Amino acid sequence: MPMQGPKLVAVAPPSGRPPGPLAGRDAEAMAEALVAYHAQFHDLFVRREQREWSAFYLQGQLSDLARKTVEPMVLALKGDDPAAVRAGQQFLSEGAWADAPILARREALVAEDLGAPDGVLIADGSGFPKQGTHSVGVARQYCGHVGKVANCQHGVFLAYASAKGCTFVDRRLYVPKAWFDDAHAAERARCGVPPMLRFQSEPALALAMLRGVIARGTLPVRWVLADETYGADPKFLDGVAALDRWYFVEVPVITRAWAGPVAVEPPGPGARGRPRTRPRTRPRVAAGTPKPDAVGKIARTLPPTAWRRYTIKEGAKGELAADFAFLRVTRARRGGRPGPAAWLVIRRSLTPDAKGTLLHKYFLTNAPAECTRAELARLSGARWPIEVAFAEAKGELGMDHYEVRTWRGWHHHMTQTFLAHHFLLRMRVRGEKPGPDARPGEGAARRGARGASAADPRPGARHRPVPPRTELRGVLLTRKPDCRAAQTPTAA
Repeated sequence: MPMQGPKLVAVAPPSGRPPGPLAGRDAEAMAEALVAYHAQFHDLFVRREQREWSAFYLQGQLSDLARKTVEPMVLALKGDDPAAVRAGQQFLSEGAWADAPILARREALVAEDLGAPDGVLIADGSGFPKQGTHSVGVARQYCGHVGKVANCQHGVFLAYASAKGCTFVDRRLYVPKAWFDDAHAAERARCGVPPMLRFQSEPALALAMLRGVIARGTLPVRWVLADETYGADPKFLDGVAALDRWYFVEVPVITRAWAGPVAVEPPGPGARGRPRTRPRTRPRVAAGTPKPDAVGKIARTLPPTAWRRYTIKEGAKGELAADFAFLRVTRARRGGRPGPAAWLVIRRSLTPDAKGTLLHKYFLTNAPAECTRAELARLSGARWPIEVAFAEAKGELGMDHYEVRTWRGWHHHMTQTFLAHHFLLRMRVRGEKPGPDARPGEGAARRGARGASAADPRPGARHRPVPPRTELRGVLLTRKPDCRAAQTPTAA
């Protein structure tokens, strides 16, 4: 039986209305839930000051501040205190607290909230425009945020998604190759780049994170999804397959493959002909085998009967569908060597673009031959949750507002952003709204992370002041657009 993945469909976007007030008990319950959530990480901070600054920064990211950096947070929540600003900046940029244990414990909480046997890990990159040349890893490189080459930093991210929702799991700062030359030695030292760090491509960074998740065994994972940056790298695909997981990745139009199986000669000396001075160490296609074709050419030669229409997902504006063709192929390696058998999935748009062309996308997957075509069609649109997560984290939590320049500061900020995003997701997933019998003294650990219902149309809530022990006085906790998913009917 083929493994069925999570049914991921888009939901309606937020209404865009300004935040409205919550009832007092609801606001207090949300504040208590945040305090209880952060308390689960207290023992992972070596010093009390680190723990308090982490809670403070989390509070600031969940506030209604327009700019979510340390100085505005201090001005809003502590007053005009330059010493506090410096202390907050030091906590992020230089604080000797370890991210890995915090992310590992958070990963276990994500498994509690979202874990499913058919869960997916999504790898994707995101750019952060920057001015100047002094931030770690900054360079002129492609930035998706602005849609062109720009001065920016670039991060590689891993997110976990199931039918219950999606949130981030891990992150790495991509450091361009130019940063590792001798001319950048002083910059690397000033920014605190680890001395043993070596250049790694985006797919290599993503694969290292994937290996970590699988090795920890906390999150149940069946599928790995990624765009063509990762699909173009055979080492990434082989690495995912070696982890005993199924990849479903977009690949460039120039990717070459043989349609159907091909005859392969194993490594070793030839069966006949002139003896080789050096035995062949890799398999190759048998003599007389036609050369592989680009997947774009394969698509152009398909007959009309090869195409069938499938629903990808139900979006805010209705059903999203496309025409699909499915072929078993053998991917060509460098030098024309044969790779493993795979599915080639070709998706064609239903309406032409401005130039009158039907758009095609190409995907490869090592899923078993018996995997249903409807499942493969659905997976072609299943990367959207990480885009929703980026929109939430950047639009609401200040993921891209940071002003740190160091290696440690970038990763610390992203760790805090992950905590903020997961807290909001946990409130949505649990979806419990305190009733009249709720007691303010009850902790979230006993009654669940209570807050406004996920069905409540109000996009946010302003807190009443709560006891000082909660450290959440006067804070706005804005609920984000729901990224939960429901099942989508697809063609059989």
